[in-house]
Amino acid sequence: MEDAKQVVACWQSLLQPYQSVFTAPGWVRFAQWATGTVLCDEEHTITQIVSRMGVPQWWRVAESFAEYGVFDLPSARAATMRLVEARCPEKFGGYRSVALDDTKEQRSSRKVWGACTYKQTSSRNPKHPKIQLAHNWVEVGDLSPGEPWTYLPTGALLYMRESQLPAGETFRTKLELGASLLGEVDAASAGRVLAIFDGGNARKGLIGPCLKGFGKDRPVAILTRPRKDARLYAPVDRTQDAKRVAKKGGRPRKWGQRLPSPEHYKQWRNPWHKGRAWIYGQERSFRCKSMDCRWSVSGAEDPVRVYVFEVEGYSQPWFLVTSALDLSEGEAVEGYAARFRQEDGFRDHKQQMGMEEVRAWTKQPVLRTYMVQLIAMTLMRLLMKEAADKWGSWYAPPAWNRRKKVPSLRDMRRLLWDHREGLINFLRELDEVRKPRLAAA
Repeated sequence: MEDAKQVVACWQSLLQPYQSVFTAPGWVRFAQWATGTVLCDEEHTITQIVSRMGVPQWWRVAESFAEYGVFDLPSARAATMRLVEARCPEKFGGYRSVALDDTKEQRSSRKVWGACTYKQTSSRNPKHPKIQLAHNWVEVGDLSPGEPWTYLPTGALLYMRESQLPAGETFRTKLELGASLLGEVDAASAGRVLAIFDGGNARKGLIGPCLKGFGKDRPVAILTRPRKDARLYAPVDRTQDAKRVAKKGGRPRKWGQRLPSPEHYKQWRNPWHKGRAWIYGQERSFRCKSMDCRWSVSGAEDPVRVYVFEVEGYSQPWFLVTSALDLSEGEAVEGYAARFRQEDGFRDHKQQMGMEEVRAWTKQPVLRTYMVQLIAMTLMRLLMKEAADKWGSWYAPPAWNRRKKVPSLRDMRRLLWDHREGLINFLRELDEVRKPRLAAA
């Protein structure tokens, strides 16, 4: 069984890549903040964090770091993306698969920086307000393949309505924020990237920059859900079209012949294929049709493959589209189903990491607290992987649920809490090492 030294050493190795992101004293405060976040199991405010660790004397410097300390958010996101790629090198069909979506974090006052009003559509309770005040975060994270898949958040940007934009801020749409995050992932990745997102983001503002590439020769491949009435076209035969223009005149054609949309998949001439894939927690059988074509959203020059899947246990067909033509049918449906792990990540962030318990009111604490929580959650999941590889037997199903095979964030938090003395001593040593250097300076 693992001991405290092993746990502390693994945790320290996960925090080490962030040392280049911060100043020397800033890294100490970041390490204290991130470690306190994983040790605290209720009200993840800075006051509660330092109280939970038994070091209330750190409260003032922790609050000062959250508001005024040097904290380069883009560099922190890049460090997290590089760390995840290094610790989880597994590829999915030769790609680094990442998920992109947005989530809302409810706020209680209009005085909170960046909070905007949104329609409440998730609740049918007539007593609930129809308008909610919230932060709307566009988030990206890696999807590590496995049974089950693992979601590792790496970065997020705050979306604000143009009509409620704080003074001095520049408005950017959700699609622009999503493209910016995917560009950061591509810049931090050595290999190809596959972006997986739902149909709400399947628009030109996001897909166009992905297929053009972000300053590299390679594009970012996409896997998403098209509209059931999506406009699909056959590719243009440029040789025949050039002869037509030379003979009859006119402009070259941009689009080829119109093809049946996904909802009319019965008119597709391609045959059905059967297979099995890991879909939503279990291995399911499916049958599918596919068609190579051009999509009105991606453009006339970028080939895509459109699928229709009939999945075991689902009455309605699934329509998918991807620019990663080297993915197999099973990989396409499994990759898109794995996107739901990001929804589980949003739930864990709210319930386990304190997303909606933040007491930050001004700009820097709002942005930094969310990022620290993301990093803390990712480090916990990376520690789970490292613990399973090194120790193997660190987790055992509880007596009341012997069927539980996969540990949760709460299980990892219990492990870290059991070794809290070693972690807190490590943080105290960092704090003591920093003080003589400041005195000498």
